[in-house]
Amino acid sequence: MSASTVATAAPVNQGYQGTEKLLWGIVMAVVTFWLFAGTVGTVAPKILENVNTGGHTFISLQQMNLAVSITALFSGMFIVVMGRTADRMGRVRVTLVGLVLGIIGSALVMLASGAAALWLMLVGRAIQGLSAACIMPASMALVKTYWDGKGRQRAVSMWSIGSWGGSGLAAIFGGIVASNIGWQWIFGTSIAVSVVSFFMILGTPESKVEQREKSAFDVLGLVLFLVSVLALMIVLIFGKQLGWVSPMTLGLSAIAIVGLTVFVLWEKRQAAPFVDFALFRNTTFTGATISNFILNATIGLLIVSQQMLQKARTPGAPDYVSAFQAGLLTIGYAVAIIAFIRVGEKLLQRFGPRKPMMWGSIIVALTCVLLIPTWVLLSQYKILAAVAYTLFGLGLAFYATPSTDAALSNLPADQAGAGAGIYKMASSLGGAIGAAVSLAIFTGFLGQGSILGETVHFEGVQGNIDLRQAGMFVMVFNLLLCLGAMLSIALTVPKGGGSRDLNKVAVAPTPAPQLPPDDAKAAILSRLSALSLADLEAVEKAALLNQLGKADPKVLQQLVATMRE
Repeated sequence: MSASTVATAAPVNQGYQGTEKLLWGIVMAVVTFWLFAGTVGTVAPKILENVNTGGHTFISLQQMNLAVSITALFSGMFIVVMGRTADRMGRVRVTLVGLVLGIIGSALVMLASGAAALWLMLVGRAIQGLSAACIMPASMALVKTYWDGKGRQRAVSMWSIGSWGGSGLAAIFGGIVASNIGWQWIFGTSIAVSVVSFFMILGTPESKVEQREKSAFDVLGLVLFLVSVLALMIVLIFGKQLGWVSPMTLGLSAIAIVGLTVFVLWEKRQAAPFVDFALFRNTTFTGATISNFILNATIGLLIVSQQMLQKARTPGAPDYVSAFQAGLLTIGYAVAIIAFIRVGEKLLQRFGPRKPMMWGSIIVALTCVLLIPTWVLLSQYKILAAVAYTLFGLGLAFYATPSTDAALSNLPADQAGAGAGIYKMASSLGGAIGAAVSLAIFTGFLGQGSILGETVHFEGVQGNIDLRQAGMFVMVFNLLLCLGAMLSIALTVPKGGGSRDLNKVAVAPTPAPQLPPDDAKAAILSRLSALSLADLEAVEKAALLNQLGKADPKVLQQLVATMRE
């Protein structure tokens, strides 16, 4: 919430309590993105095999890589905007709009075939990203608004399980469906679940924030951000195809660099910026957000290793790994992330955020180490992959809750919403950019022959050395990402919690949680009720003077001139 905006909860929300029907509708809405839209990375080879029939290449490998990344990219770019829109227009309304967008996006992806396959796929995936940008912040706001006490804790846990559990089961679900009835039915199922979710949420009393003073939306900041990030993604994905020193690549790189630089400078001058960089003065928030971005970027190791397993043999070979078999190897990831996410919460309560965040990053680094030896036999690598995926889920489960607490617990209550938006945006953009870079490295080294020479001896089949070599480089890149996350945590998150900015360490392992803005407002009103009428009038006058202090000097001059007349 900006300094120039005063918000109050709409009276219509008072008295309504969330129901089981609403809760399950919300969980299903969250699942439509994570379980269905999230499958494309692991079943991409199957999609390409099905779409590119009759000797035609309707979607290239690089274009498919863009389709994999574009959903998380659009989610990340618009999640802050849609969170604010939900606050103003209504969280129920925006959640329902998100479900409709999800149905449209899934239908377009499902219909992708023939000459129109590329555009149907890309537009459908982008709309799925917009759907997630609507559903994620709006549905979480509904959970925080319509449940209290233990009910709220259960609702938040259910929301988290829908999100994390959906992402964990995506590879397994996608592999089963793609291998048995066709990849299109992944999105047909998504449409069916979205329809059920829509009608379960429909009719819920609206929840929104009433604006007494509305500030102009930072349209230019949003445009600068969108153009710069899209230019960066095109360079990352199509750089090899366009030529790394071609005028097109250099021009897009310049747009990305200059655009992001201008974006930062512009945002720092705005009263109500699209991204409030003032929040990054808190080094704990900065470190948690950066490490969150980086660890989400390691999703590339899961996508690439799944594709590598499926490409290691040609279909029909005795040891060919189908999409279903590759997805089945990730079952440990799904189980670990669901089973241990509450353990991360307990570790936070006992040790504070720093240690479990660091432990989670180390475990994800071990995942990379286990996936690096692509030189072993395929049968041995599948065992390594199964263990690595389990560790991946365990590491993210340890990291998730402590990181969120470190990012938000030290911010003032009136900045919690903006901080949460930036933190969630870092998650989505990290996943999009990380997947894009990992896939770019992977496809970039395909067909390059043996670069390592005699340095590494690849056992077994020798016709896929370029594939295994490319996969190895991707895992090394992701290992470096994990080291970057650990460095960010070590430099910014103080031991025991607290704020390194103020040279202050929390007296308890975890700081007292910030109240949600509505609860904080209620607490302030309760304290003010004990004041005399004269004191309350003085407080009101001080607030009005504070607002005047933020007004344009010319407006103040005219006001003073009017008073003197």
